[in-house]
Amino acid sequence: MFEKILIANRGEIALRIHRACKEMGIKTVAIHSTADEEAMHVRLADESVCIGPASVEQSYLNIPAIISAATVTNADAIHPGYGFLSESENFAQIVEEHDFIFIGPKPKHIANMGDKISAKKMMIEAHIPVVPGSTEVIDNLEKAKNAAEEIGYPVIIKATSGGGGRGMKVVTRPEEMELAISIAQNEAETNFGNKSVYLEKYLKNPRHIEVQVLADNHGNAIHLYERDCSLQRKHQKVLEEAPAPSLSNDLREYIGNLCCSAAKDIGYRSAGTFEFLYENNKFYFIEMNTRVQVEHAITEMICSLDIVSEMINIAADIPLTYKQDQIVYEGHAIECRINAENPISFIPSPGRINEFHAPGGLGIRIDSALYTGYTVPPYYDSLVAKLVVHAKNRDDCIMRLKRALDEMVISGIETTIPLHQQIIESPTFISGDYDIHWLESFVFSKKS
Repeated sequence: MFEKILIANRGEIALRIHRACKEMGIKTVAIHSTADEEAMHVRLADESVCIGPASVEQSYLNIPAIISAATVTNADAIHPGYGFLSESENFAQIVEEHDFIFIGPKPKHIANMGDKISAKKMMIEAHIPVVPGSTEVIDNLEKAKNAAEEIGYPVIIKATSGGGGRGMKVVTRPEEMELAISIAQNEAETNFGNKSVYLEKYLKNPRHIEVQVLADNHGNAIHLYERDCSLQRKHQKVLEEAPAPSLSNDLREYIGNLCCSAAKDIGYRSAGTFEFLYENNKFYFIEMNTRVQVEHAITEMICSLDIVSEMINIAADIPLTYKQDQIVYEGHAIECRINAENPISFIPSPGRINEFHAPGGLGIRIDSALYTGYTVPPYYDSLVAKLVVHAKNRDDCIMRLKRALDEMVISGIETTIPLHQQIIESPTFISGDYDIHWLESFVFSKKS
């Protein structure tokens, strides 16, 4: 097992990784920018190294600085968390070339799954159902129109790299295609350094269902059931729950086992998430995330399993400690992503935390690096806390979540806590009968 792990991230996920390491008896190294000198993960780590100024390009994306920090602290391995360099095959390759262990998938799998067209081709070969669409890059208007005619309108243009809704445009008729292609390519190039796009059928009322898997170097793979991540704003997840309220147990087992088989077929290693659109009792693969997910906590709550610790074990070449028949989910879990944003305009709200009080009680988990007196910097993602609630069933979980949101106090900045309070009071949410478009219309109705 490793003696020391460098955590190549910040915020709540850096703290989450630190906690897993400490429970395993592993020392930690925190890296940080000048803006994060007082961050909680920096305070708690065994060692810390400042790797640059506030700018992410000069700090958390600065590969030479991160490798240097690992070298001077004699770290054995590097955990990238999520975001930043977690899905950079170049970073994973450089980590291995410098004789450190990368706690994540093989570089080739990060590369293959990072390109949406490559990922679709691999999934087709692994017998995973995919969304109808082009299997080649669309690089001119004629190709785009021909592909759209074959697929059938409406279609959605997507960047082959990246995610988060950037480089995505819906096209309902041929006259819209030229402008939409241009905008999507420009967004893709600006955000991902790659302007390549492709087309898929635009499903009208799907849910977003994802399956968590773990796979080791010894040919073993298990699934940890699924999460429903349909509550999204501008393609960014806002609230997630597990298990998905829309699935039968037969469908749950079907898609979980299919993903396990695919992970084995491609020789995958570490934690990974197969993401699907789900409509009319059919699954359509859209992408695979080759890292720990923001919403991994709800899966941990229903399965009583530590995903981050398992990732560390897998990286240390230890076989999975669980067999599939040992994974039985219990109860229901919901996660609210609490952002430092105005709950109506969603304008970021960095600043000093005057008071922070986390809710408590049975089945409540808070993943957050906040503390009273901490200043939320303006340079990074606005996620400041994840409120995770677990109960014996969905109805009880919603009631517990209402109580927890009422208890939670973050003063000094604006947060999205009021939005979550409105969501979970909505009859549509309570019924569980929502899709990926519902939250946008719900938010719009609140603004009107």
